[in-house]
Amino acid sequence: MAEAVTVEQLEAGTHACLTFTDPDERIDLIAAFVGEGLEQGDRVVCFTDTIAPQTLGEELLQRSVAYDEVIATGQLRVADYTTAWLHNGAPSARRMLDILTEELSAAAAAGFTALRVTADMGWATRPHAAAQELLHFERQLGDLAPAGTLTTICQYDRDVFDAVTLAFAAEVHQKTVAAQVYHEDPLLRVCRQYRPPGVRIAGELDYRHLTVLQQALAESIRLDQHIHLDLRRLHYLDGACAAEIIRAATELPPDRHMLVRCGPLVDKLLQLCGAIDVRQLRVSNAP
Repeated sequence: MAEAVTVEQLEAGTHACLTFTDPDERIDLIAAFVGEGLEQGDRVVCFTDTIAPQTLGEELLQRSVAYDEVIATGQLRVADYTTAWLHNGAPSARRMLDILTEELSAAAAAGFTALRVTADMGWATRPHAAAQELLHFERQLGDLAPAGTLTTICQYDRDVFDAVTLAFAAEVHQKTVAAQVYHEDPLLRVCRQYRPPGVRIAGELDYRHLTVLQQALAESIRLDQHIHLDLRRLHYLDGACAAEIIRAATELPPDRHMLVRCGPLVDKLLQLCGAIDVRQLRVSNAP
């Protein structure tokens, strides 16, 4: 079973997988992986399938990746799987491995010491995709490059891949990438958000989880210049937790602020609890 790590714990040369159900969390982790690679001076390639290249670019841009700039310089490439990996109408493991070998050579020729690749494995669920091609690709990928020169994240959607394939992915990868989770149960998930840095909360949050909320906010206040609180998937918030969010923002120094993205009901409760009077707190009613 692959060891779970956060993006910043991912060592150069690691062959990792990301299994996901939350699309926002998926993009957050991919953006963190891409952004960290760009900041380190790596070449980064994103092969996408279920997300259009233009949409992925817009998502990266919203998460503080200088998308247009790094695309123009060639440090970042975003390609859809149809044009990159299809060979004679069907995905071929050999074709995919050859393309990654070409990307490694191109990165080295351009002066990059390392290559980062993230690959959307959604193509493997298509009717024309042969299961053995996925197996062959994953087993060979780890031995494709010299140690430390190729770092990869393969993305698997838990809602479309069967349990057998997900178990294989956990076995064949060295690590699995995940967000730091402060709390998770059927009704509530509280986890670290990486780009922009802060906290993501989904489900129903009330006074019973006040300590969890305080822990998550305290860590973001300690680590981040500005705190981004993503509550767009929060369906219920009570007065005690709303007051705690406002209290945390009030205690920030004047040069720091908390940005909250939420739906209309959460927005209304925060305003009723006094959010409008806190200079350091900015609330955005976002879908």
